[in-house]
Amino acid sequence: MESSSVSADLHIILNDICCGAGHVDDLFPFFLRHAKQIFPMLDCMDDLRKISDLRLPPNWYPDARAIQRKIIFHAGPTNSGKTYHAIQRFLSAKSGVYCGPLKLLAHEIFQKSNDANVPCDLVTGEERVFANEDARQAPHVACTIEMCSTNTPYEVAVIDEIQMIRDPARGWAWTRALLGLCAEEIHVCGEPAAIDLVTELMYTTGEEVEVRNYKRLTPLTVLDYALESLDNLRPGDCIVCFSKNDIYSVSRQIEARGLECAVIYGSLPPGTKLEQAKKFNDPDDPCKILVATDAIGMGLNLCIRRIIFNSIVKPTVNEKGEKEIDTITTSQALQIAGRAGRFGSSFKQGEVTTMHREDLVQLKEILSDAVPPVKAAGLHPTPEQIEMFAYHLPDATLSNLIDIFVSLSQVDGMYFVCNIDDFKFLADMIQHIPLNLRSRYVFCTAPLNRKEPFVCTTLLKFARQFSRNEPLTFDWLCRHTKWPLAAPKNIKELVHLEAVHDVFDLYLWLSYRFMDMFPDAVLVRDIQKKLDDIIQIGVCNITKLIRASQSAPGTTEVVSEDFPLSRTQKDARVVSDHHGAASTEALSIAVEAAGLKRVKNLRSSRLGSRQEDLKSYGRGSLANRLLREGLLTQEMLRQLESL
Repeated sequence: MESSSVSADLHIILNDICCGAGHVDDLFPFFLRHAKQIFPMLDCMDDLRKISDLRLPPNWYPDARAIQRKIIFHAGPTNSGKTYHAIQRFLSAKSGVYCGPLKLLAHEIFQKSNDANVPCDLVTGEERVFANEDARQAPHVACTIEMCSTNTPYEVAVIDEIQMIRDPARGWAWTRALLGLCAEEIHVCGEPAAIDLVTELMYTTGEEVEVRNYKRLTPLTVLDYALESLDNLRPGDCIVCFSKNDIYSVSRQIEARGLECAVIYGSLPPGTKLEQAKKFNDPDDPCKILVATDAIGMGLNLCIRRIIFNSIVKPTVNEKGEKEIDTITTSQALQIAGRAGRFGSSFKQGEVTTMHREDLVQLKEILSDAVPPVKAAGLHPTPEQIEMFAYHLPDATLSNLIDIFVSLSQVDGMYFVCNIDDFKFLADMIQHIPLNLRSRYVFCTAPLNRKEPFVCTTLLKFARQFSRNEPLTFDWLCRHTKWPLAAPKNIKELVHLEAVHDVFDLYLWLSYRFMDMFPDAVLVRDIQKKLDDIIQIGVCNITKLIRASQSAPGTTEVVSEDFPLSRTQKDARVVSDHHGAASTEALSIAVEAAGLKRVKNLRSSRLGSRQEDLKSYGRGSLANRLLREGLLTQEMLRQLESL
C-alpha cells in the first residue's frame, strides 16, 4: 500500500474514533500491518501539529501588527447608508482599498471613484484595470476581497459585508482582510450581528473598535396580505425565487399576461445583470416587473417598490459540506426585503409580502426575529502550510494532505476551518495529471461551479495541457468552445452559453497566475464581452426560449436542478455531497465523456436521473467501473438496458 493510501486510511480510523464510530483498539492491527509506512509519519507528528496550529491567526500578519490601526464598524441594515459613509472616507483619503464580496460591487466603487476624480484601479480574480494609462498603480484600488493585498500600506481600508466572515466557504477572506490589511483606518460595514465577534478579534490584536450605528433611511412595511395571483402585480414589483425553474415559470406566466419582465439570477454574467437592472430601472422602458433570485441581495442598485417572496425555502450548504433545504434565515430575508424602497429611488418606502397566503405569517416571524450573533470567523490553510505538510508527507495526494491538515488543525472558539469540499473535489479530479504542488494548489482554488460538467471538463483539459508545458492559446480555446456561438434557441443553449462564459472567466483567472501558459487574456476578454451580448439577447427573449424548450419532444422540465423548490417543500432535509476518492476518480473520467450531463447524480439512488447518461454507455468501461465501486447494481443496469 502506498503512503498516501495509508495516510488516508489512518485519517478515516482517527476520524471514526473521534466521532465515536470506532475504538482506539482499531489502531493496533492497522499499525502492525503498516508500521513501515506509518512510523515515519509519527516521527514528524509534532512538526505537523505545529504547522496546522491555527490558534493565533493575528500572528500571520506581522506588517499589520507593526502598526496601530483604528477600527470603525459601520453597523446597520440594508439601505441605511453605512457603506456610503465608509466610501466617503475612502474617497477623501490619500490612499485606500475597498474590499467587496462581488465583482459588481468592486466595479461600482471603481467607477464611482474615477467619476469623482479619485484615480482608482480595479482588481478581481479575472481582471486588472488601471486608472492610469501608463499602467502605474493608482493610490486607490477596488477589489474582490480574496484579491486584497496584506503587504501594501493604505491610509483607509473598507471591508464590506463583514457578516460574511461566517460564510462556510469564503469566510477566510474576510478574516484575512480584517486581521491582515495594513491600513491606518479599517472601516468595516455590515450587520450589527457581527459587532461582538469583530470586537473580540480586535481585542486579540490590541485594537479597539468604534461602532457607528445606522438606521434604515426609508420605511419598510410588511403587508398584511399576500399577492396570491400574478394578476395583482404592480409596476416596481420584484418576485424573488430560489430556483431557476421557478424563475423561468414565473417569467413566462407574467409575459403571458402581456407584461414585460426583467430577469436576474446568479449564473448570468455581470454585464447581463447590469443590463437587466438598467432595463427594469428605466422609467421610459415598458419593463416594470423584475423576477430574480437572491442575487439581487448585493451588488445591484434597483428601484423596487415591493418584494414578493415566491417561496421562503432555499438550498444551502452547511459547514459540513452537506446540502440542505431549509427556511430562509432572518439575515437572508432582511437582506432581500431591504432592497425595496431604496433611498434616492422613485419609491419613498418599501413593501414586502409573499406570493402565497400561508407563507406570510412565517415571513413576518422571520423578519421580526433578531439576527443571531456571528460567532466565529473562517480560516483556510495557506499554500505555504500545505507545502510544509508535503515536505513531511511527500507521497500523500493533495486531497489527503488537506484532510490530514484539517484533522490535526487546532483552532480556538473564535475561528473555524472553512469547508474545503470544492478544493478536494478538484484535487481528486486532477490528481492523475502530473503537476508540481504549487501549480496543483492554484488549479484547485480556481473559482468554478462543480455542477457544470463542461466547465469541469475544461479545467481538466487546461491542467493536462499545462502539465505538458503547452500554452493554452486563443485558437485552442475557440476550438474547444466552438466559438463563435449563435444566439440561443432554447433554455438548454442559454445554459450552455452561461457555462462557456464561466470557461472564459476560468481562462482569465488562470492567465493572471500563469501568464506564459495562458497568454491570450486580451483576446479572450474581447470575445467574452461579445458572448455577454449574445446572452443578453437570450435573456431578453427568455419566454420564447422557454416555449421552445417545453415544446421539444421528450422535454419534461426546463433545467434539471438539485433542489426543485415547490411551495409546499418546507421540511428541511440534508443531502450528502461528500465525494470519496473512488467516486471522484470516476467523475474525472466520466465528466469528459460525450453526453454525460449530470455526473454527480450517479451517486444518488434516483434511477430516473441516471437513465440517459448510463444507457448510452451500456456495459462499457464506465458502467463496469460504477458496478465495481458500488454506485450501480446489476439489477439497475438491466433495467436501464431494457428501456
